[in-house]
Amino acid sequence: MLLLISGSTFQELTCVIFRTFLKKMSRLFQAPPKFHPSEWHVANKMQCASTESQKSSSERMIAESQRLVDEIEKTTQKTQSDVNKKIEQRLEEIKFWRQELDNKLEQIIHETEVLLTFKTRLEKALESCKEPLVIAQKCLLNRQSRVGIDLVHDEVEQELVKEVEVLQGVIALLERTLEQTIEQIRLNRSAKYNLEKDLKDKFTASKIDSYCASLTNNTPDVRYADNAVKIEGNFISPEDWTDFSNINVEKADKQRNNSLSLRAMIDSILSQTANDMHKQYEMVNVAFRNRVKEVRDAKHELEILLASVMDETALQEKNIAALKKAIADKEGPVKVAQTRLEARNHRPNVELCYDTVQYKLISEVQEITNNIQRLKDTLAQAETELKGLSRRQLSLEEEIQVKANTLYIDEVLCMQMRESVCINNF
Repeated sequence: MLLLISGSTFQELTCVIFRTFLKKMSRLFQAPPKFHPSEWHVANKMQCASTESQKSSSERMIAESQRLVDEIEKTTQKTQSDVNKKIEQRLEEIKFWRQELDNKLEQIIHETEVLLTFKTRLEKALESCKEPLVIAQKCLLNRQSRVGIDLVHDEVEQELVKEVEVLQGVIALLERTLEQTIEQIRLNRSAKYNLEKDLKDKFTASKIDSYCASLTNNTPDVRYADNAVKIEGNFISPEDWTDFSNINVEKADKQRNNSLSLRAMIDSILSQTANDMHKQYEMVNVAFRNRVKEVRDAKHELEILLASVMDETALQEKNIAALKKAIADKEGPVKVAQTRLEARNHRPNVELCYDTVQYKLISEVQEITNNIQRLKDTLAQAETELKGLSRRQLSLEEEIQVKANTLYIDEVLCMQMRESVCINNF
């Protein structure tokens, strides 16, 4: 820009600046103005008044400041005292809920331990049902080995089938109850976990609030915390805090009551199932004893019949032997009579007479022949009877063997096997 100013203009500008400088220098070297005495007095009075006013204002400020300090000190002490009381109240609340949670935790732990013993009882009861069921099924299978007329759907078989049904029903019921018990134990442990977690949090909160209660203005480690006043979103209301613990307590009470009801039901089920199994076990045993007695009596009756048949067979054999001997004994007389007739048929001429001797000899031969035939007919009948007795003896022996087989199955295989069955009320 200076390059655009002409030379004459530059000189004029320089002169103006120099004149201005001279005027300012002349003012510096001029004598200061003189004031009137009245102005001096007024100025002093004004200084005094201004000073007094400023002093009064300062004194008021000091008094106000002291009052404010005292007021704030009292307010601070009161607020701090209120905070201390609130902390103490909070500690009491936490203590109360910790006691409640501790009591509920102790109760649920005890209840869970007791329920675990009931679970063990159910498992033992379920295990004890397996052997009686296997034995009952083996008894039914063994009794299929009965033969002949003894393969009957008798009372024993009916009671055994019923026993199998009872045992299968008991096993199904115990399995369902065991599943319910396992689920209830899980729910108890869930409630226990919630109580323990709540207790742990309250223990931590109690430690923190106890630390806060111990703090004073002279505590060495107190410090400024810029973000302490900030309320973040994860804070909950006192009502929610109370409800949270109350819900945990109520859940624990609910599960404990459910557990108590379940234990009462388990007691009832174990008692009832044991009674049902024992009752049916005795019914089967009574049926077995009655059937064994019935079969043994039938076998004994058959053995008596067999003995009588054998005796009759021996008599019949003797009778046949006597008949055969009687037939053999008649051979001599018939031969004598026939020989006599044959000899007399050789009498000469007129001596060949049909006299009384001839008549008697003919009659004798006819009589002996008829008697021999009668003896042979009787012998044939006797031999037929003997065959009938033999068949009857064989049938009786077979039937006795059938009964003996049935007795062996029922009395030896089944009843002795059932002696090992032990039904307990767990």
